[in-house]
Amino acid sequence: MRWDNLRLTGSGQDDPAVPLFARGAVTRTFDTPEFKGMTFYEIRARSIINRVPGASRVPFEYTINPYRGCGHRCVYCFARKTHEYLDMDAGADFDSKIVVKVNAAELARKELAAPRWGGHHVAMGTNVDCYQRAEGRYRLMPGILAALRDAANPFSILTKGTLILRDLDLLTEAADVTQVGANVSVGFVDAGMWRSVEAGTPDPRRRLEVCATLNDNGIGCGVLMAPILPYLTDSPAQLDRTVKEIAASGATHLVPIVLHLRPGAREWWMTWLAREHPRLVPRYLELYGRGAYAPKSYQRSIIDQVKELADRHGVGRATPAMARRLPPRREPRPAEPEQLRLL
Repeated sequence: MRWDNLRLTGSGQDDPAVPLFARGAVTRTFDTPEFKGMTFYEIRARSIINRVPGASRVPFEYTINPYRGCGHRCVYCFARKTHEYLDMDAGADFDSKIVVKVNAAELARKELAAPRWGGHHVAMGTNVDCYQRAEGRYRLMPGILAALRDAANPFSILTKGTLILRDLDLLTEAADVTQVGANVSVGFVDAGMWRSVEAGTPDPRRRLEVCATLNDNGIGCGVLMAPILPYLTDSPAQLDRTVKEIAASGATHLVPIVLHLRPGAREWWMTWLAREHPRLVPRYLELYGRGAYAPKSYQRSIIDQVKELADRHGVGRATPAMARRLPPRREPRPAEPEQLRLL
């Protein structure tokens, strides 16, 4: 990744080697419960459309990321390491010190109109969530979506947030002129596990309701069933329950992904595991002892189970009317902050 686009411009200092936070980024805190303990660094980025390194294991080439760091506080987030490039740590700083590219929409419009731009597909939400709670205050996505719509540029969004529905009109307008895709991330539906490892996100069932609403409005939405957590959310009963609810949401497709532990995320996850499930530490060291990914045999076993369950429960076959009939919620919904094909 190129990190020069995170250097502040217009600061009166000409040396591009001066790090971001030494160049006077506007720092803000907000006296509201949803932003308690969080700091926001408002910068004017130099560019917003990033080309993904060729070695990356992703099916897209270009991304837009209006934020760095994420208030979702997912313990396992693979993007944690990126905060170290900003001289911050991959743990608590990643969760609470958020870089906001306040000129993201302006840059998107400019770069999409550049003669050299080839109209490539743009993926969003692939590093940190573009609909994390900060978006409820900064409202960067409407301008970005309007720029993509006006350029008739294809794009997709991956999110754990419900705030995407705020921009439903823009999404449908864009879908009239270009290809628009969406995925919500729901690795499991267990409420206790959600509160433990995804503390800043909406309830997984609320995310599935987002999936239903998007599909009902003509925006094809699938589910990234990620991450599936070894020994925590991978039992046959847990997989069955999750896939059944994904099918009921009307998801167009389902992609299962087993937890991977890259540097940064690995250390934060193992600290959490030692505190919350110490008996599992030896099993994780065995499973992930040789790298970031679980053994291929384990991954294949999980993927095969999920594929069979998806076929059984009819993922991709639910109509919008069926998708509205999600199973009843079994407990009160807690207060929430604002906020690639089936294998």
